[in-house]
Amino acid sequence: MAKTKVAIIGSGNIGTDLMIKIMRHSDVLEMAAMVGVDPASEGLARAARLGVFATHEGLEGLKANPIYRDIDLVFDATSARAHVAHAKVLESDGKIAIDLTPAAVGPYVVPAVNLDLHPGARNLNMVTCGGQATIPIVAAVSSVAKVKYAEIVASIASKSAGPGTRANIDEFTETTARAIEQVGGAALGKALIILNPAEPPVMMRDTIYCLADTDDDAAVRAAIEAMVAKVQAYVPGYRLKQEVQFERIPHNHPIRLPGQDHGSTGLKVSVFLEVEGAAHYLPSYAGNLDIMTSAARAAAERIVALQKEPA
Repeated sequence: MAKTKVAIIGSGNIGTDLMIKIMRHSDVLEMAAMVGVDPASEGLARAARLGVFATHEGLEGLKANPIYRDIDLVFDATSARAHVAHAKVLESDGKIAIDLTPAAVGPYVVPAVNLDLHPGARNLNMVTCGGQATIPIVAAVSSVAKVKYAEIVASIASKSAGPGTRANIDEFTETTARAIEQVGGAALGKALIILNPAEPPVMMRDTIYCLADTDDDAAVRAAIEAMVAKVQAYVPGYRLKQEVQFERIPHNHPIRLPGQDHGSTGLKVSVFLEVEGAAHYLPSYAGNLDIMTSAARAAAERIVALQKEPA
């Protein structure tokens, strides 16, 4: 069966890692082009060495090449601002866009949670690294109980946060918080990111707190463990760091939630994750980047599978 030709815009660490994942491990995607803006880009040079068409003239450089006609799907690993412009061009040219920036032009997608809910979408947003790691847990709790509030803290190695990540910090927190609500199912969401300067660099760690309307610890634990297994299918280094923790918030000591004048009670669920990268191109501590490229590849492969299913 012929593979689906894809292009990557953004020849930095994320784009290069995604290219290697596709070339080494995808049975349905074929790397057709790598696009950047820096003639000295290591990612562009690597793509050229691997026999992939490479251009440093941006999306216009790709459009000028005949190969563009054969490309069905384009990954954007640039910045939120750049993707807004790219999205308009790709949509008018009939391409499916998978957005690895926090631009949120299209619907939020977390492969383990809601990918199949957007079969006809032409632009899919992969939220953020913190969102990809934590929203599955919030969604798992939401599947068995009402989640009044969910707060996530993503801690990543400072060395794994490149210029694009640092430029998108505000978008990270806003996009992740919205996706915690829209995809994770929480009534109210909050997101924080920490750049850890420790040496040697530490792996990505994520903490998720949910306040849920339930007394069924067992059902919550089972839902979380099942979701972790679903994410591990495409991110093998994704794992619980310790057992899920529970704390009942009594009526005489309610928690005051952000933006609320009154306190709330329920079951406080605390989940602690670690994400180890596959080290295809990036170091293993860069789980924050690995989970984005792994999720994007999983989303693209599922889109192709849906397109090829008989009507």
